[in-house]
Amino acid sequence: MERKIITTADGSKTIQLVELDEQYHSLHGALQESQHVFIKHGLQPVLKTQLKDAEPISILEIGFGTGLNAMTTLIEAKAKKASIYYVGVEAYPVSQEEILELNYDTLFSKEKTNTYFKKIHASSWGKPQEISSFFTLDKQQKFFHEIADENTFNLIYFDAFGPRVQPKLWTESMFQIMFNSLKEGGVLVTYSAKGSVRRAMQSVGFLVEKLPGPPGKREMLRCTKHPATLT
Repeated sequence: MERKIITTADGSKTIQLVELDEQYHSLHGALQESQHVFIKHGLQPVLKTQLKDAEPISILEIGFGTGLNAMTTLIEAKAKKASIYYVGVEAYPVSQEEILELNYDTLFSKEKTNTYFKKIHASSWGKPQEISSFFTLDKQQKFFHEIADENTFNLIYFDAFGPRVQPKLWTESMFQIMFNSLKEGGVLVTYSAKGSVRRAMQSVGFLVEKLPGPPGKREMLRCTKHPATLT
């Protein structure tokens, strides 16, 4: 399948799967999407409620991909002096050749992101590595349905390819895995606001909110493993 590096509307790059007409990030702005969906509506609210705890904030990313969400999370963690344990799951890792064509190390001019970005992608799969004193990365190469964690994560970034391309990743069975892996009160955020996705989330017990979407999308979803839904 043909893959090529393209530049999105905000100047940040992403990978396009040409035959599927699908991208790893939004054509309206890869960086803007990451910051809006996963940082603004995911990490920042969680930090407000969890930062006082002694334990690191545990994050699961569904679709590690280019590492952009890990990068924006690392920058936010440093700014807020928050300790993050970040698990990125990916069945088909991006190649080193593609990584070298991305421009994520230049997106944050005030940070030493070149070093961070290189460390993120140089870290071994299956072996947690400290990227900085406040950010530990655990890259896991496996299929999403193989996730067996229970009551583990404070936050999930659900950033799989869209329902049009991979509908099986947006079903009740997948969201049951996500629900089980979250701690009580844990949060999942995703760029998709499709009705079938929202209903699948609700069917497994999530409390689902519609929020304003990133550039190019009217809405996104945030859902919570509310204590009242636990058995």
